[in-house]
Amino acid sequence: MSATYDAIQAGNANFMAAFQRGDAAGVAACYTADGQLLPPGSTPLSGTANITAFWQGAMSLGIKSAQLATQSIEERGDLAVEVGQYTLDIQPDGTAAMTDIGKYVVVWKNDGGTWKLHVDIWNTNNPA
Repeated sequence: MSATYDAIQAGNANFMAAFQRGDAAGVAACYTADGQLLPPGSTPLSGTANITAFWQGAMSLGIKSAQLATQSIEERGDLAVEVGQYTLDIQPDGTAAMTDIGKYVVVWKNDGGTWKLHVDIWNTNNPA
């Protein structure tokens, strides 16, 4: 594997650990300062404050953890495109636990020597 692959895996590990802690600011720190989220059913969001607020809202709705599994990475200069599968463990207050499995594409950017999420889009495999 390449150094870029290893760095992206480390970035994903940081993302998952912050999510597990319920640390929305820690999740947002994995993104570039001008990073973008393109969540399903929502308008695009950009910037650290908006990304933090989005992930805090997701955690408040009962998303307890996120697992990311890389399927491929293509690197081009200071950008890399990762395609993967996610698994979310969800348990809103007072309800049974559920799991959401879906896919994602992330454009990573080498930001001062550190690979960070720059554009993040995903959707569920569950039927509408």
